[in-house]
Amino acid sequence: MKALCRMGIPRGEGASARTIPLGFTLVELLVVVAIIAILMAITVPTLSRVRRQARGVVCQANLRQWGMTLSMYAQNNDGHLPSRGIPEIWLLRGAFLLEDPNAPQDSLHQFHTRDIALCPMANKPARFGRFVGTRTRDGQTMSFEGTAGSTFGAWELTVPTPVFHASYGFNGFVFSGLSTEQRSLADVLGEVDVLALKGAARIPVLVDAVEFSLRTAVLEDGGSPPWHEFERSEGGRPGAGPMAHFCCINRHNEAVNGLFLDWSVRRIGLKELWTLKWYREYDTSGRWTRAGGVKPEDWPKWMRRLKDY
Repeated sequence: MKALCRMGIPRGEGASARTIPLGFTLVELLVVVAIIAILMAITVPTLSRVRRQARGVVCQANLRQWGMTLSMYAQNNDGHLPSRGIPEIWLLRGAFLLEDPNAPQDSLHQFHTRDIALCPMANKPARFGRFVGTRTRDGQTMSFEGTAGSTFGAWELTVPTPVFHASYGFNGFVFSGLSTEQRSLADVLGEVDVLALKGAARIPVLVDAVEFSLRTAVLEDGGSPPWHEFERSEGGRPGAGPMAHFCCINRHNEAVNGLFLDWSVRRIGLKELWTLKWYREYDTSGRWTRAGGVKPEDWPKWMRRLKDY
């Protein structure tokens, strides 16, 4: 007690009144919670952006693996890409029909694509809408059907079996001599040496897509843009066009990833898709490009804010 008096602390009740509190006050607790909330608001968007960027890097790595596969095939086949059957379907599944005319009809060359058929941003089936069709080549007709993908969903192929999922689509014209479907394909198949083509860096081969192939972009305007972001190509729908297979998906921050015929891989702005050389007769300065005089108000509303090309 004498010691307490010397320190200036009174005896009795006054001593207990000066005792240091052992916990947080309500105000202090609220301040800490507010600080944590602010830090989370700052870091969560950053982490999400980093995660998307990482997935974009993996997507481009997948496309580079495709480039290596197709490049090796072309080098071993006089610069020609597979042309038998529906090569886009077989290639995505990890096989292609042997080009030897004396080989059995069901001869396949197998290779591994399980880990590179899906963009990490779209690795589960979306089942956004059903597609059905047939292709005739080499005197054989093959039917196919499945469901379309979406921005963050893979497309699904159910026929021919087995069921298969992927989120990339081939430029089908690359496998038909880069010629339009309005001309006979019989005399151009297998005749194009893709390794000797000029401007290969502007010819897309494989791109983020909602279906397995783009082959109907033979239109005077080069393919109208989709009226809505998630709209897939369907005849008769206002604003829908073949280019909707690729440009309706804002998968990589106003862009898609693509592999080109020089085997390079890069981001492609959604409006930039109209400036690429999809086939020999395609006009890269068509009405949907700045060179062709497109105006901002010509685009669907969801695309007007995107970068022009």
